[in-house]
Amino acid sequence: MRILSRADVQHALSMKDAIAIVRDAFVQLSSGQATVPLRVSVPIEKHDGVTLFMPAHLHASDALAVKIVSVHNRNPAKGLPLIHALVVVIDAATGKPLAAMEGGYLTALRTGAASGVSIELLARRDARVATIFGAGAQGRTQLLAAAAMRQLERVYIVDAAPAQTDKLIQEMRGQPGVPSDLRAAASLSEAVREADIICTATTSTRPVFNGNDLKSGVHISAIGAYTPQMQEIDETTLKRANKIVIDHREGALAEAGDLLIALKNGAIKESDIYAEIGEIAAGKKPGRERSDEITFFKSVGNAVQDASVARAIYDAAVRENFGTEVEL
Repeated sequence: MRILSRADVQHALSMKDAIAIVRDAFVQLSSGQATVPLRVSVPIEKHDGVTLFMPAHLHASDALAVKIVSVHNRNPAKGLPLIHALVVVIDAATGKPLAAMEGGYLTALRTGAASGVSIELLARRDARVATIFGAGAQGRTQLLAAAAMRQLERVYIVDAAPAQTDKLIQEMRGQPGVPSDLRAAASLSEAVREADIICTATTSTRPVFNGNDLKSGVHISAIGAYTPQMQEIDETTLKRANKIVIDHREGALAEAGDLLIALKNGAIKESDIYAEIGEIAAGKKPGRERSDEITFFKSVGNAVQDASVARAIYDAAVRENFGTEVEL
């Protein structure tokens, strides 16, 4: 069995490669070629935490893996990360465990890749300005994904913590495809009005921008708000969107607060959901059709992303001989 550290996971795949892998995973998911049981949640009330188990098997690529994620709210006070994650890759043919790898960066990578797929299929080809909400780990990979799919010239960063914003700008400037013009947004409305691409990656429970500020032709990728109580996107944005696209219908209608709140209030109807991103990737439905369309992609995450990316990371580790082999 191969043990892969966070550094190994970061080394294994480029964002562009991860986007291609996740695109194929979404196609398999929307085509009925994936087995994805509902995730199992184990509350640990004594320690104010929860552990989630997320398995998936992709039939066409034969990727099989399970991600284990623990969220313990008391950890930051102990000097520990809020979230720990581990992904185990299994040989679908034999059931043999092949690898165990750090899952925190893998989660950020596959989530960024999901946005990358949506940008590839839904953003204008001439998109040059992006605005990223959230300066955490997810914000970093959202930026990398946008930069991988479009030739960005300017990026605005919006975060409640100026120190976090400055840190992201310093770390990301000079990364592949990332423009040198990275700025902390001085004006929220300006950062929204000028954006061709907007990515939201926060844990907000209220909308992070005013949908009236959106210009025509903008693409929004919303990957925060992954519980029914969370909300990053206001109802105005959803009502203005010409296409509302989701990662997977079952998960979105169970967990996506952005959509559930709007549905409950009657701002949108279920029939307003245009497609799953895998349907567009498979050519079953068109993506962007006009330059003035406002397109919206909502992702709450799906275990097919973890399984497909984890298998590709394992294959790269074997091919390039990195990580540590252990006998169980």
